[in-house]
Amino acid sequence: MAAVLPLADLRQQGRPGTWLNTIIKGDCVAALEALPDHSVDAIFADPPYNLQLGGTLHRPDQSLVDAVDDEWDQFASFQAYDAFTRAWLLACRRVLKPNGTIWVIGSYHNIFRVGAMLQDLNFWLLNDIVWRKTNPMPNFKGRRFQNAHETMIWASRDAKAKSYTFNYDALKASNDDVQMRSDWLFPICSGGERLKGEDGKKVHPTQKPEALLARVIMASTRPGDVILDPFFGTGTTGAVAKRLGRNFVGIEREQDYIEAASARIAAVEPLGKAELTVMTGKKAEPRVAFNTLVESGLVKPGQVLTDAKRRWSAIIRADGTLAAGGEAGSIHRLGAKVQGLDACNGWTFWHYEDGKALKPIDELRAVVRNGLASID
Repeated sequence: MAAVLPLADLRQQGRPGTWLNTIIKGDCVAALEALPDHSVDAIFADPPYNLQLGGTLHRPDQSLVDAVDDEWDQFASFQAYDAFTRAWLLACRRVLKPNGTIWVIGSYHNIFRVGAMLQDLNFWLLNDIVWRKTNPMPNFKGRRFQNAHETMIWASRDAKAKSYTFNYDALKASNDDVQMRSDWLFPICSGGERLKGEDGKKVHPTQKPEALLARVIMASTRPGDVILDPFFGTGTTGAVAKRLGRNFVGIEREQDYIEAASARIAAVEPLGKAELTVMTGKKAEPRVAFNTLVESGLVKPGQVLTDAKRRWSAIIRADGTLAAGGEAGSIHRLGAKVQGLDACNGWTFWHYEDGKALKPIDELRAVVRNGLASID
């Protein structure tokens, strides 16, 4: 079973090692207040929707619809819901790292109020994602459009947070080399994935599909990151995080949900390192200056570099610049100068002699980057 941490124990032992990969039992705001500042990399929140259901709902055959009528989804007024939203968002903002991001999912009943509150609290909205359901519940009364989607808001901690994680290249590659759009098509949770009790009824009325959480986590976190879910429910976030090599912390007050989530997460087998490696593009790689190649001995002062066809040559100087024909400059500037161009990518233009073959100096930059990756 996945570990369950009572709120009283968390308050006594607030160190990260005590609450990582646990389900904290208690009120979400109180539990968040017991966590350390800037301790999580990402947050996925599926708060109460405040559906304001008026009476029971029946299908055309008069069978009862299993709607969300639980006590945790009921608020006395919009003002009460707004106060609750402000409290948990403030608590989330404190525990979120400066470069972390938050995802909040909701329906038309609540998502606009949540979005306004996010902005009021100085979160910076990055995207709104439309989860379009392949198999939505019908509109039985026929008085409205069929409600076939939910909305997720993705936000950074503030407008200055520029280094948040977004695995753009991996998402694009997995989408047939086309940019991932902000409308996602997934079925609602059903079949064997839907948790049910011994009576055959759903354990949780709004269990989210694992495919949805997998995309959220793969898009905005890296292996080893910590993902917080303040409304843990039956543990979809924890199950997917464990499988994808991330750490999680869930907060939940309902014992039935905790027991279901704990058993579910315990049965998950994490993927291996090879499967979890995240594809990155050039922008995500660490910056390496040409001078680093000189300092590391991969090239030496006095060594001659040429273009691929040996039409132009230049000498490496001790300060990491190149010299040719009375001109000197960076690998890019001198590459452009000898060709009579305005710009040049010196990493691919200049080549070094490796035996009898010419190779671009970009290969030596890759050697340095691989060394940096092994240190990390």
